[in-house]
Amino acid sequence: MQTNFTEEQLKDPGIQRANDILRSCVHCGFCTATCPTYQVLGDELDSPRGRIYQIKDMLENERVPDPKTVKHVDRCLSCLACMTTCPSGVHYMHLVDHARAYIEKRYHRPFMDRTLRWVLARILPYPTRFRLALLGAKIGRPFAWAMPDKRLRAMLDMAPKSIPPVSRNDDPQTFCAAGERKKRVALMTGCAQKALDTDINDATIRLLTRLGCEVVIAKGAGCCGALTHHMGKERESHKTAAKNIEAWAAEMAGPGLDAVVINTSGCGTTVKDYGHMFRNEPLAAKAAQVAEIAMDVSELLMQLDLPEGAVKRMRVAYHAACSLQHGQQIKTHPKTLLKRAGFEVVEPADSHLCCGSAGTYNLMQPEISTELKARKVKTLEAKAPDVIAAGNIGCMVQIGSGTDVPVVHTVELLDWATGGPKPRKLNGFA
Repeated sequence: MQTNFTEEQLKDPGIQRANDILRSCVHCGFCTATCPTYQVLGDELDSPRGRIYQIKDMLENERVPDPKTVKHVDRCLSCLACMTTCPSGVHYMHLVDHARAYIEKRYHRPFMDRTLRWVLARILPYPTRFRLALLGAKIGRPFAWAMPDKRLRAMLDMAPKSIPPVSRNDDPQTFCAAGERKKRVALMTGCAQKALDTDINDATIRLLTRLGCEVVIAKGAGCCGALTHHMGKERESHKTAAKNIEAWAAEMAGPGLDAVVINTSGCGTTVKDYGHMFRNEPLAAKAAQVAEIAMDVSELLMQLDLPEGAVKRMRVAYHAACSLQHGQQIKTHPKTLLKRAGFEVVEPADSHLCCGSAGTYNLMQPEISTELKARKVKTLEAKAPDVIAAGNIGCMVQIGSGTDVPVVHTVELLDWATGGPKPRKLNGFA
């Protein structure tokens, strides 16, 4: 794609990166075939190619974003299926992230939009606040029908039936390896996950220590910054990300780390991008070091001696989170591990398409999200599974709200298969 940025514009590192990405696009349109919003809406402007044209025009002309452009950029899930499909290697993620930051700085959103985004940015990344909000949502759910805004109704509907107890395993501490220590790793405990499902981190710690890892919960680490990053709120996202970088860098400089392990793939995609996010900041070197050793929990488990399990009469439908299969290009590890543990693993049709969760997307774009959820649940239930497994808390909540089939994290099943307790979500399963 030909671009016309001036030399002055190209002095901006963000514009320079956008220019490189735009020039790699050859207009082929392969991305439209795998774009969820294009599949649902059928509008070229709601495809990656259409958004690329709009972003190019907005950036080149340094214009104030108009409502139409903002609408189509907001509708992007950042599922990154387009990056998997693209034969030219267009790094759409960095382009749309830059566009969102540009829009956040220059576009004056309607009052309700500003308010909702402000509230989400100040609640979701903070587990205690999020827990209080979930409690409030449970109380207010019977009155959801009276809410004038569909997004407010979506927020009330998001609250789980029960809010899990606080887990002390998420506090800063070290868990010793069972037997000989093979690796020393830092576990990212996250933010929303600590409010929505504490069983995931607990199962991860049990599993990793059982397999010979010393697991560190680093003091000062918390939200990865993804939720605010994808809203274009760079200052806020970098502030929380910087805390993680400092916390893990201190562990690396001290006792040392073999890996920073992440069991929420949406966070993993962001942490692995810290090197790019901080490339022009004082933390650049530390951020690059952290990104270098960041890995999804399935990547680490593939390096450990997970024992083969006896065949279990349990059919597991594996849902591939977009942030794992497209963002991190990890496609086979979770399935390989589940099969090794003895489970029967099946995959739904169109497994490359998003479930519609995408961070705050299901709250900000509820109509599109609901359509994508219905499609995903239909394809998963068509496999007649006993349980659905995924590697991302957002996907688990999204899919779980549309089916009666239990939805668990992959590590919960692997923990159970290697001596841990049965996942609580499977208590009704014989």
